[in-house]
Amino acid sequence: MQFQEWYENASVQPKRYLNLLHDFEKTFGRGRKVALFSSPGRCEIIGNHTDHQHGHVVTATISLDMIAIASPNGSRTVHVFSEGYSAATVDLEDLAPRPKEFGTPSALVRGIAAGLTRLGFSPAGFDAYISSQIPSGAGLSSSAAFECLIGTIFNSFFCDKNVSSVQIAQAGRLAESEYFGKPCGLMDQLACAVGGFVSMDLENPSNPQIQQMHFLPEQHGFRLLLVNTGGSHSGLTSQYAAIPAEMQAVAAHFGESALRQVSPEKFWMQLANLRGQVSDRALLRTIHFFEEDRRAVELTWALEQEDLDKILQLLTASGQSSQLLLQNAWPDTNAEERGLSLALALSERLLQGKGAYRIHGGGFAGSILTLLPDSLETIYRQRMEAVFGLGVCRHLAIRSIGATEILL
Repeated sequence: MQFQEWYENASVQPKRYLNLLHDFEKTFGRGRKVALFSSPGRCEIIGNHTDHQHGHVVTATISLDMIAIASPNGSRTVHVFSEGYSAATVDLEDLAPRPKEFGTPSALVRGIAAGLTRLGFSPAGFDAYISSQIPSGAGLSSSAAFECLIGTIFNSFFCDKNVSSVQIAQAGRLAESEYFGKPCGLMDQLACAVGGFVSMDLENPSNPQIQQMHFLPEQHGFRLLLVNTGGSHSGLTSQYAAIPAEMQAVAAHFGESALRQVSPEKFWMQLANLRGQVSDRALLRTIHFFEEDRRAVELTWALEQEDLDKILQLLTASGQSSQLLLQNAWPDTNAEERGLSLALALSERLLQGKGAYRIHGGGFAGSILTLLPDSLETIYRQRMEAVFGLGVCRHLAIRSIGATEILL
């Protein structure tokens, strides 16, 4: 078993899997030949809103995961039961997108099967029962974990394990974008599929360049914390969508579809001409992209060298850029909501240069990511929880492997 390497609470995992096996047997019957699967959540280390512009990003998978007990059923139908979610029953004879399935697990299962079929594989039916430790809505990519879990089950049962991690991620992205109805980049799925600290170059999404690194904060006396500042993501879709739209409007001025294809030097030379053709906010967000893309490359080097000072500097600069340039620290529609900025300001006061803090994920509401010394964790948790509520700080332990079958 890999539990000691994957989980902080390794001792409770056997019971967790046994309970899931009992749930599977209650639902699908006993005497089945089953397999165990696990897919981790992920955190975004750096690269705030660079992925959709084909930039660089660094992510890391975490010990919180989604697990499944599954068994082939000899049919062309997939049955998935998942704790806390609606059941999914998918007939694989029809792999066309179904608008009535948008936003459902069935859409993701159908889309992943379609993606693997396009690669020349023949996914078939299975029964699965799923349980998740990844909190929904926390920015830890529970949807991508689910997609990679389903892709790994198909791969193990019907593809002779010949589907690569990148191909599983691409099938997940297809499912989420075209079948689930939520346009997305490749970052989340790629992180969950590959595992560990991963540096990604998304210049060519059909052939992303990835590099795994083996940095562990705990080996340097540091902890990675996610701090949930509260605030609702409801009604923020238009503000999330505005970021890529504004960046692409600048890219279009240069005849390109994404900012990665635009030279920063050309942008600065054309700044005077651009102003008035696009909004000032679009220009500031473009500056953020160029600087954040460079920081992601520099962070890859710093992680390889295990240069803590440089890592802390880059992560904090990323948070500042998200506030000042990307401007995703608060929603435009709520003049009173400033939770992310308050958390960053409090982090600066508490850590005083000894740790790093940045906006995590899409922004506008939600979480910040903090890398801090062990010696400051207790006081940091106490002060943050006094302001934002008990339990808002969650330790993120790094897991070195992505979605996988567990071999007993």
